[in-house]
Amino acid sequence: MFTAIPPGMQAIVLLVCSNVFMTFAWYAHLKDMSAKPWYIAALLSWGIALFEYLLQVPANRIGFTVYNLAQLKIMQEVITLTVFIPFAVFYMNQPFKWDFLWAGLCLLGAVYFMFRT
Repeated sequence: MFTAIPPGMQAIVLLVCSNVFMTFAWYAHLKDMSAKPWYIAALLSWGIALFEYLLQVPANRIGFTVYNLAQLKIMQEVITLTVFIPFAVFYMNQPFKWDFLWAGLCLLGAVYFMFRT
């Protein structure tokens, strides 16, 4: 895909981008479409999720050339939380909670166990 960028970094960049779409698909309708019927929100969310999958599938295929399946999954969870916290605080106007930090530290523990040699 991007020959100058190592495959592991390509996967990370694509996963970050796909997570932005995923987060908006899953949660933005709670703020932006709360007055609309659920099926309208679902259709819009599916449309947004298509872009997530167009990035996530190649990210996982590229990533699987350098990471194992468990490493890809843990990386996905860390990226998800990294994208979700600013989304929740800045877009959804949710208060920052220290639990976000504690959850992140738990995920760092998971990263350690998945990536140790």
